[in-house]
Amino acid sequence: MPSRATVPAFRPLYRQIQDLIVQALADREWLPGEMIPSEMDLAARFEVSQGTVRRAIDELAAEHLLVRRQGKGTYVATHADPRAFFRFLRLIPDDGSVPRSRSEPLECQSLRAGQEVAKALAINHGDPVLQLRRILRFDGEPVVVDEIYLPADLFPNLTLDQLRASDRSLYTLFESLFGVRMVRAEEKIRAVAADAVAAQVLGIEPGTPLLSVERTAYTYGNRPAEWRRGLYATANHHYFNELG
Repeated sequence: MPSRATVPAFRPLYRQIQDLIVQALADREWLPGEMIPSEMDLAARFEVSQGTVRRAIDELAAEHLLVRRQGKGTYVATHADPRAFFRFLRLIPDDGSVPRSRSEPLECQSLRAGQEVAKALAINHGDPVLQLRRILRFDGEPVVVDEIYLPADLFPNLTLDQLRASDRSLYTLFESLFGVRMVRAEEKIRAVAADAVAAQVLGIEPGTPLLSVERTAYTYGNRPAEWRRGLYATANHHYFNELG
């Protein structure tokens, strides 16, 4: 019996316009922080109504890819916006304050991807990757130690000196130097006890409870652009996530 032909799933027109806008972002037609064309101009470009473009932009704004500014226009979202800092870092001081954060890079080296890294980054076993280690300090206190893996082709010639010379967040640095913007992330969280190495780095006793946070971050086109494993000290901080 002949098999039935697969019928392509219907995709609303505004979703198709979303895809075209995201492709333009991926192609770096409009860079982070830049204003995109008006709804009228985009409607003419894509040969659709302004209402269709408006709905597509509304959806992308809800996904934090674009930012509407009243009376000014629509801009490409950027990690340089201070309001974006805690979108990807959910560790909050218990007293509710906004801490001064500083990333302290420890290592940056080139490696070949092992099976675990290759699977997380959707690349081939043995492909070149960069391995970073860093401490994140809040008001001078070490609260996170991260081990980070990046596909080498997205971050060519990234060096430890570049990381140490920057006073910006890692994601802001990745965005400004390489045009790689993290647009979403998935995390797995579990409780662990600090081993001797983590205890020394974080200035705590071995066996102290920590949060282990494993994250895969994605750039445009749903491409994995970072895989990291972090250990979070929670004596004076907590992991906060708003649901609903």
